[in-house]
Amino acid sequence: MLSVAYKNSVGTRRVAWRTIIAIQDKEEYKGSKYIDLIKWYRAKFEHELDDICQDVIDLLNNTLIVNSTQTDAKVFYMKMKGDYYRYLCEFLASDR
Repeated sequence: MLSVAYKNSVGTRRVAWRTIIAIQDKEEYKGSKYIDLIKWYRAKFEHELDDICQDVIDLLNNTLIVNSTQTDAKVFYMKMKGDYYRYLCEFLASDR
């Protein structure tokens, strides 16, 4: 349940972030006067994504992985940790 809750929270923001990137590209091509507003929204989504991903990574590192006694659970948590690092890389590695 924890994994699904975080994934839903991050998933909607990832979709919104990709949408705002597409809008930004289109508006920059047109030379729109709304570029600053679009960049502000993009930064807002990136900040929210960063906060959520860091929260779940901290939870995994400090509580779930450390206290996990079953191998299957530990593997699941490590995979989940990798997923959230991947989500971070999605927007942190962006050159925009």
